[in-house]
Amino acid sequence: MTRVSTKNVRPMRIGIVGSENTHVGHIVHCLNRERARPGVEVVGLAGGATDRNLAAAIPHLVDRVEEMVEFADALIVADRHGGLHRAHARPFLQLGRPVWIDKPLACDVADARAIIDLAAASGALLTSYSTLRHLPDTEDLVRDAGTIGELQAVVVSGPADPSSEYGGIFFYGIHMVDVALRLAPGPLGPIRVERAGATVVATAVAGDVHVTVNFVRPDGDGNHIPFHAVAVGRTGIAVREIGTPGNYVEYGLDVFLGMAHSGQAPLTGGEMLRPIEFLASVRDAL
Repeated sequence: MTRVSTKNVRPMRIGIVGSENTHVGHIVHCLNRERARPGVEVVGLAGGATDRNLAAAIPHLVDRVEEMVEFADALIVADRHGGLHRAHARPFLQLGRPVWIDKPLACDVADARAIIDLAAASGALLTSYSTLRHLPDTEDLVRDAGTIGELQAVVVSGPADPSSEYGGIFFYGIHMVDVALRLAPGPLGPIRVERAGATVVATAVAGDVHVTVNFVRPDGDGNHIPFHAVAVGRTGIAVREIGTPGNYVEYGLDVFLGMAHSGQAPLTGGEMLRPIEFLASVRDAL
C-alpha cells in the first residue's frame, strides 16, 4: 500500500486517548502546530489535566473517552498498553465513528475480535497497524519482493522486551510481526517459539512462505538493534533496514485520514487479527 494522499481531506475533529505515547506529540504537532493537514485538528485529549495534556494546548481536556463523543468526529487510541484499547475504542465504535488504534490492536485475541466485531456491527471505520507497515523502506521492500520470483521466506528482526510493562512482547513486537505478515499474507500456521539469551525467535508458515521473527531485547542502557527485514525469493533476495524518519508517525496518520476520507478501511478484520494471533502465541509459549 502506498502512502495515502490527504490533500483534500474533509474537515475532521479528532479526539485522542493515550497521550503518554510519544506518537501523540507528533500527531498534535503535525495537525495543530504545523496545520499540515488543513481542516483536520486534534480537539480533545482524554486522561485529565496532566502536565503533558496541558502542554499540548488542546481545546478540550476530559477525564474519560466517553466525554469526547460530544465534540469529536473520530478517535485515535494511542495507549501504550494494548490491554486498554478495547474499552477506550468502544464509545466511538458504538456510534459508528472512525477509529484508529495505534498498535497493537489489543493484547488478547478475544479483545481484538470483540473490537473488530463491534466495528462491523455499527458500520464504523476501524483500522490498526504498526506505522512501520507504511514507511518508505517497507514500501521499497514490498516492491523489491515482487521482483525476486516466488516468495519463499521472510525474516524480520527488531527490538522487543517480553517483560515490558506495556503488554510485554506486544508493545514493540507488533512492529516486526506486522511487517512480516504484510510480506506473507497467507493463512497462518502453527507458531514455534524458541528463546536463547536475549532473543526470542518465532517461526511459522504463512501460506507457502516461511516466516521468522527475531525479537531482540534491548540492553540495560536502552540501546537496541534497528528494524531489519529480508525477503527470499526463488530468484533473488531483497534486504532493507527499516528506518524511522523524524516524521514517521505521519505515515500512519495519513493512512487513517485517507480511510476517513474515502470510507475504505486499509485492512480487513482478518488482516488486523493475524498479528495479534501471532503475538499471542509467542506470549503463551513464553
